[in-house]
Amino acid sequence: MKFSFRPYTLELKHVFTVAEMSRSTTPVMLTEIEYNGITGYGEASMPPYLGESHKTAAEFLSKIDLSKYENPFELEIILADIDAIAPGNLAAKASVDIALHDLVGKLMNKPWYDIWGFSKNTAPYISFTIGIDTPEVVRQKVKEGEEYKIIKVKLGKDTDKEMIETIRSVTDKPLTADANQGWSDRNYAVEMAHYLKEKGAIYLEQPMPKEDIEGNAYVTEHSPISTIADEAVRRLADVKNAHGVYSGINIKLMKSTGMREAYKMLILARALDMKVMIGCMTETSCAISAASQLSPMADWADLDGNLLIKNDIFTGTKIIDGRLTLTNKPGIGMEKL
Repeated sequence: MKFSFRPYTLELKHVFTVAEMSRSTTPVMLTEIEYNGITGYGEASMPPYLGESHKTAAEFLSKIDLSKYENPFELEIILADIDAIAPGNLAAKASVDIALHDLVGKLMNKPWYDIWGFSKNTAPYISFTIGIDTPEVVRQKVKEGEEYKIIKVKLGKDTDKEMIETIRSVTDKPLTADANQGWSDRNYAVEMAHYLKEKGAIYLEQPMPKEDIEGNAYVTEHSPISTIADEAVRRLADVKNAHGVYSGINIKLMKSTGMREAYKMLILARALDMKVMIGCMTETSCAISAASQLSPMADWADLDGNLLIKNDIFTGTKIIDGRLTLTNKPGIGMEKL
């Protein structure tokens, strides 16, 4: 197997603001694995708050030698070895995992949802994300997401209710809310959960700081809508810890080290009777298509990261009438443009 990688920078259509920060670009690392004339593609999306960069990813990926393995089907062994190279580097690890899965699926001539035994016909509707902004820009973004059935709104600042009221002034679509750890008072978080329920919200992501386990558990106990762990859950070991604290988990490939561990997280969460959401960063259609392979088993999907950028270089999973529509293409179901 021949492994290569190169840096790339995503350009966002709008400045993206959440509770902690704003940005207009996202650094990514694009990976390729070639075997017997077939190439698998992968991607590491590295929003700055996760602590990875072009530099850290290049340093990590340069330590990987795939030539020592007999074939790419040894996924468990290969990915365990890569994970052991150094701690952290979750997105960089995901970029290799995604490329391997793409390659193996192509060698098997099957998409991964088929390999896993899922039906693409059960893929959920997705939400269209609106970052924290002025009422004028929020209204503009809502109009841009007209074809989507669910609106996701970023909260966590003192403009929370203004954001919701602005959205409600132009649409009555169901809402989902993500506080991104922005609320520090559990009673305020519960009050907001009830307010959001009245405004048509169906779930609330990461209401309080991930370290405040008791606070988040309190919010879950008193919330009329499901609470979803995002920043509190990265990898498989975190799923059990989230049980009893949140109603469900948000699985993201860039946090989980890729598709293999994400699949294990999904199965464990289901065994624990937890809700499952498949999420993303701002990503190309490469990583979005990879994550979408898991979506038929999810309650909700927030896979619009490719729709927020101006310079996608892949095509894959599409949104048709607001629903994820997986392709029949083998691997992760995408093509390079």
